[in-house]
Amino acid sequence: MTTLLEPLRRIAAYAVCADSVGRVLLVRASERSGTPGVWSLPGGAVDHGEDPNHTVVRETAAETGLSVAVAGLADVLADMRALPERGITIHTDRLIYQVSVRGGTLTDRVDRSTDLARWYTLDEARELPLRAFTARALGLPASSADMVPDEAPEFPSFYAVPGPDGLHRAQRFAAYAVATDPEGRVLLTRVSDGYPGAGCWHLPGGGTDYGEQPGAALIRELVEETGQTGRLVELLGVASHRDAASLGPEGYPIDWHGVRAFYRVMVDQPAPPTVTDVGGSTCEARWFARDELGALPTDRLTEVTAEAVQAARLTA
Repeated sequence: MTTLLEPLRRIAAYAVCADSVGRVLLVRASERSGTPGVWSLPGGAVDHGEDPNHTVVRETAAETGLSVAVAGLADVLADMRALPERGITIHTDRLIYQVSVRGGTLTDRVDRSTDLARWYTLDEARELPLRAFTARALGLPASSADMVPDEAPEFPSFYAVPGPDGLHRAQRFAAYAVATDPEGRVLLTRVSDGYPGAGCWHLPGGGTDYGEQPGAALIRELVEETGQTGRLVELLGVASHRDAASLGPEGYPIDWHGVRAFYRVMVDQPAPPTVTDVGGSTCEARWFARDELGALPTDRLTEVTAEAVQAARLTA
């Protein structure tokens, strides 16, 4: 039974890379992996505190011998995979980047989790056993050897573990909304006392649950934190922030690394904001006109909010 496997979570970044004739770069999982012989995009786990933009460059170089430059974020998705032989099931939040080759020489690896790196046309790739996320990223029919758990296991929304220096550390994936209404107003929430950023205005959203897609998590959080029903319009980007000694309601310092996808969301029928998740990290929700948003001091906005608002070009 996959429900008896130990649940784990991780964040990973992958490269969609095409050459001058339209072939895509793929790597093959070795016997040391959980899915030997299966092909996927080059990439891997985001280290604690690492910007995913750096992860995709580092991992692609390690797996293929090629140096790449990040052109932009293409997609964000999540999946679960059961590995009974290891006694675990893994939820992975995957950031898919478009990249281009800067140089290097295509190289195979020995005694690693991947062993081959090759260029394939899409027609050739279609005939390969592909990881499901790779097929989706390339627009190919999904066919995967992955074993999916019977159901999502119980897993805490906040999970901190002792780090190598003795300080607890936490890495968390979250989804946030740059939510607007037909009048162009922007919806923000205020952080409750006792939480990092207390008193600052923040984007609606929060951490995704185990087995949950980021878009679905965002729409759920929007209702819980503001009482609004929204629809996803577009993925704007991903923010990566580290606070080496964050202090929250846990009462002890935590080396915190947050990776946050932010989306443009339209609320077609806005209502007076209502915080339904009382006692949580959100104490207030409010609609701001564009000029009101632009007049807010920078120190009244959380980092991810300032970054996302700028990406959405909502302020001058």
